[in-house]
Amino acid sequence: MIFETIEKTGHEEVVFCHNKDAGLKAIIAIHNTVLGPALGGLRMWPYKTEQEAVNDVLRLSRGMTFKNAVAGLNLGGGKAVIIGDPSKDKSEALFRAFGRFVNSLNGRYITAEDVGIDVNDMEYVFRETEYVTGVHQVHGGSGDPSPFTAYGTLQGLMAALQFKHGNEDVGKYSYAVQGCGHVGGEYIKLLREQGAKVFVTDINKEAVQRCVDELGCEAVGLDDIYDVDADVYSPCALGGTVNEQTINRIKAKIICGPANNQLATDEIGDELQRRGVLYAPDYAVNAGGVMNVSLEIDGYNRERAMRMMRTIYYNLGRIFEISKNEGIPTYKAADRLAEERISAIGKIKLAHMGNGGTRFQGRMRGQ
Repeated sequence: MIFETIEKTGHEEVVFCHNKDAGLKAIIAIHNTVLGPALGGLRMWPYKTEQEAVNDVLRLSRGMTFKNAVAGLNLGGGKAVIIGDPSKDKSEALFRAFGRFVNSLNGRYITAEDVGIDVNDMEYVFRETEYVTGVHQVHGGSGDPSPFTAYGTLQGLMAALQFKHGNEDVGKYSYAVQGCGHVGGEYIKLLREQGAKVFVTDINKEAVQRCVDELGCEAVGLDDIYDVDADVYSPCALGGTVNEQTINRIKAKIICGPANNQLATDEIGDELQRRGVLYAPDYAVNAGGVMNVSLEIDGYNRERAMRMMRTIYYNLGRIFEISKNEGIPTYKAADRLAEERISAIGKIKLAHMGNGGTRFQGRMRGQ
């Protein structure tokens, strides 16, 4: 049924990667390469079934196509997943085996960090292929993308506040933040620097306590975050948290955060619009990380990366205006913006078939 599935999703290629000796079971999904090589992170997760892993990588890779398109990058969308527990199944052999599979695609797919993966894991992948972003600064890379994702999220938040309330005064409002991990923690710091009231929750109690002790946040229970009387709900962890069970509990008039796939269904997005809740489409908001690592392809420059983050503000503004002018939900407006760009460029370019000018200037790869 895999061909029937990818026909519906529009994927170009799905690669199943296996190395028994290294314990590697991975899937690489390339959704669309009209704009350029497919860039998207590697996720490691203890999926209960292989079908669950397939579903996740297909969904995430399609999302990367739209994210990269809206971000204005000359990159297509792809994603990879490794089936395994990141707390106990990692090894040098595992990641180097994965790197060899990435290398075999000859540049059609460029990998990066995602859930369950850190810069140290990328070091091993980088030993086998140059088609890696988010590598450590000592190799000429950009390092951990989390601060940039958080800063980009702040730009999206400011655009949402401006559209909804006519100002960008972040500190004037309160926030219910779900997730205090790498990105969530950086985002919370930025909110607190503006003097904002922040409620936090996370499955990791130590991370929550750090936010309370070091940043002055107020902790709430995992399920209680939906009932907080805050101006903005910011999902920073798992997807699908805006759903049939939570939509009536969320009091915020703005939903803006860096988590992927925040809406459980399109119908939830339709209902948010009917209720007057402004949803900042996740893949437009959380593009800061991919913007940052994409610069490694042509030679990384931090100042240029910070300037790119500001475009998220303007991209969200365009999305909100399309939504307002055409009377459609913001998630549809974002999709339309992405589809129109892909369609326009698709008329002058074919799919990227690998080894097409990928440069990675200024990087040193050890053996």
